[in-house]
Amino acid sequence: MQVTTVNAGVYLFHKNILDRYIPLLRNNNAQKEYYLTDIVSMARADGLTISPLLVDEEHYKGVNSKKDLANAEEIMQERIRTKWMESGVTMQLPSTIYIEEGVTFEGECRVENGCRITGSSKIINSHIKAHSVVEDSIVINSDVGPLAHLRPASQLEDSHVGNFVEIKKSTLKGVKAGHLSYIGDATVDEGTNIGAGVITCNYDGINKHKTVIGKNVFIGSDSQLIAPVTLEDDVMVAAGTTVRSTTIKSGELAVSSSKSRVIKDFYYKFFKKK
Repeated sequence: MQVTTVNAGVYLFHKNILDRYIPLLRNNNAQKEYYLTDIVSMARADGLTISPLLVDEEHYKGVNSKKDLANAEEIMQERIRTKWMESGVTMQLPSTIYIEEGVTFEGECRVENGCRITGSSKIINSHIKAHSVVEDSIVINSDVGPLAHLRPASQLEDSHVGNFVEIKKSTLKGVKAGHLSYIGDATVDEGTNIGAGVITCNYDGINKHKTVIGKNVFIGSDSQLIAPVTLEDDVMVAAGTTVRSTTIKSGELAVSSSKSRVIKDFYYKFFKKK
């Protein structure tokens, strides 16, 4: 006969039962141990009522291996995703999405396949696109990804963060960062556009430094902002520019790239093909 019911090892006693039977426990066994389970047999011998509570296996599932741990995590993830979908969150291929218990959603939200949202993240009226990671951050009226990464203590509001953009401990309000950028330890104000390949160089090897970017700033592709640096409102940074620990005033253009040159027949000379 197959075993269909097992003892989960959880008991509920009235205090007076414990007061009565614990003094009667004995350790006359090979391990010299006292077993609370002996109280059940003693109570039954005295004619007391013992009632089982039957539950599904997943509610008292044991975790004794890494495989058991993975199975328990799948059960918990299914509960979390179901809770939020029933509250109105749209999920594409929900089985591929990982959401931790502390995450909350408000308003109309959409999460695409392969996303990971952790910590105490808050997603409010926002769209998290495929394979993006949001760690302990706040996203309001914004879209993230695909393939973007919000590291802890980041906040986006009315912003667009595109593919392969990493944000760390920064606040963006009304900002566009389309692709391939790193923004760390920064505040960026509304109307600002951050070009491809732009990075804030926030760490000097010893300390982290702050980058402050104002409103309506246009930062050209492949620029580096070496913090501490401030770009006031209505600033332009030319593509390929390195801005070093300074303040760029409103209306100014920052340029550090040199004029390009063309050397005739260099390819053929280098490879000795002519």
